[in-house]
Amino acid sequence: MSKQQSYEKRLLHLQIELVKLQRHVISGGHRVLIILEGRDGAGKDGTIKRITEHLSPRDIRVVALPKPSDVETTQWYFQRYVSHLPAAGEIVIFNRSWYNRAGVEKVMGFCTDSEYHEFMRTVPVFEAMLAEAGIHIVKYYLDIDRKEQKKRLEARRDDPLKQWKISPIDQKALKHFDDYTKARNAMLLGTDSAAAPWLVVRANNKKVARLAIIADLITRIDYKDASPHDVDRQVVCRFDETCLSNGMLAG
Repeated sequence: MSKQQSYEKRLLHLQIELVKLQRHVISGGHRVLIILEGRDGAGKDGTIKRITEHLSPRDIRVVALPKPSDVETTQWYFQRYVSHLPAAGEIVIFNRSWYNRAGVEKVMGFCTDSEYHEFMRTVPVFEAMLAEAGIHIVKYYLDIDRKEQKKRLEARRDDPLKQWKISPIDQKALKHFDDYTKARNAMLLGTDSAAAPWLVVRANNKKVARLAIIADLITRIDYKDASPHDVDRQVVCRFDETCLSNGMLAG
């Protein structure tokens, strides 16, 4: 069996488990929020595509908000996200989320220091309120090293089918690699909590990362007739401070 065949077979088995999980969410009226964050080019879009590929589109939503409007910039920071939170029986995936403030907004100067510090202080409280209200929160941070990011961003520019992925922010990602590393570390350390823990993903290998994320995701919710699947903890693991120095996250 080739590596591609092995990958496709493993992916199929995991996607079957996702269908079971969604059935459980729908029948039980559960609310699941999945947050995918990470460096530009880390593979968030591809991961989301594999998660949602065989799920009921009526009961799963992918939210990728554009930059805030002039009116939205005057609102409570979390306000525009609240309307997208899951209702009973729904899974919602945020392809980037309120953590924009701790990442791109911080690095690119799109928010003030006061706004940044207020966010860092209040987001654990906000997420604790969501968890207390019965929303199951799962947060993944996908990380790649500088060399891999450069390769992927260059591939986007050369592939006519990926032109939609290119943004002015992407062009500056490599230049600000170290700044994003510093912001990432502060975000993970300051916003990890028991109510909404961070899971970090070594995503240099896209396919391995996708499989590991889905395998981990299906362990986060108990559902009927679940089949056991091993999770590669060298690829995805619960964040703690040692992840900043043990190779789980790019320096």
